[in-house]
Amino acid sequence: MGLAIRYEHIKSCKQTGARLGRVHTPHGVIETPAFMPVGTQATVKTISPEELKQMDAHIILSNTYHLFLRPGHELIRQAGGLHRFMNWDRPILTDSGGFQVFSLSEMRKITEEGVHFRSHLNGDKLFLSPEVAMQVQNALGADIMMAFDECPPYPADHAYAKQSLERTSRWAERCLTSHERPNDQGLFAIIQGGMHEDLRRQSAADLTSMDFPGYAIGGLSVGEPKPLMYEVLDYTVPLMPANKPRYLMGVGSPDALIEGSIRGIDMFDCVLPTRIARNGTVMTSSGRLVIRNARYAEDFMPLDPNCDCYTCKNYTRAYIRHLIKAEETFGIRLTSIHNLHFLLNLMRNVRQAISEDRLLDYRNEFFELYGMNESNRGF
Repeated sequence: MGLAIRYEHIKSCKQTGARLGRVHTPHGVIETPAFMPVGTQATVKTISPEELKQMDAHIILSNTYHLFLRPGHELIRQAGGLHRFMNWDRPILTDSGGFQVFSLSEMRKITEEGVHFRSHLNGDKLFLSPEVAMQVQNALGADIMMAFDECPPYPADHAYAKQSLERTSRWAERCLTSHERPNDQGLFAIIQGGMHEDLRRQSAADLTSMDFPGYAIGGLSVGEPKPLMYEVLDYTVPLMPANKPRYLMGVGSPDALIEGSIRGIDMFDCVLPTRIARNGTVMTSSGRLVIRNARYAEDFMPLDPNCDCYTCKNYTRAYIRHLIKAEETFGIRLTSIHNLHFLLNLMRNVRQAISEDRLLDYRNEFFELYGMNESNRGF
């Protein structure tokens, strides 16, 4: 168990305890803390694998639920697995599909066996269980795969969150039993329990006793206030094994990446950078910029004068605004490239700050430039 994934701790920041490390996988090393761009449908929207490599993305995430529906895991298996199918030779993480089943599918029925639901594409009746989730992810062949869990909504009362986490623990055990490729695919478990400290402790104790090669925190970034998320991290992260990767699911705003790293998280993912890029919103070193706004119509500066991404080295705000207003795909590509580069570069800076024992100083400098204070941290 756990031969596919190995965590190497390099050092801890003296200011914060944040971890600098490496996650070793069959397709390469992930420098941590790391942000993982999301390639839901086996592609990061509008971005080629070659461009992701130029940005030095170490790992990307793909979505089990969506690939199960289309084109189907058996087709991807026939193609030689997800890496070959999408021409990406670096690490891949696939989520379990649980979050999408619970968030996208209104017609669903949860049983101990699994979840009966209808496809959001065509209404077909479908079924996902721990065994099916493992079968699909084994076919996809990602370096890291996630146990099938129940993600409770926010807010969830204590009784519901307890029932949910206990089912997640039973499902995790079934995932371990049905995982067919432990030598070349690492399986991570997902700690649940809502916003209840005693339940997070119970979930962490259940799952760490099963000795997974890595652990994630689920059920956050689901609508709760940021201070509550940080409070949950403060008491949950110390429950996670120090010698294994720690992954915070669904988090990608600049402030949360820094705050999560301070609290000892190693891996993050989120659709945020490409989603807001499609709406003409970009992250810059001085804060958020909505390129659609009329004020940029005659602005011939780059999106961010302090950025060295492909977009900022070659194109102006006025041109990108024109493309976005004209609904030209190239405009979305340029804003997406910039936002992904921005977050990947942010994580490089976080790693550098940890190595120099100055992560708190970096956080304060970043927030001041970004225009954040205690009342408006968030994107």
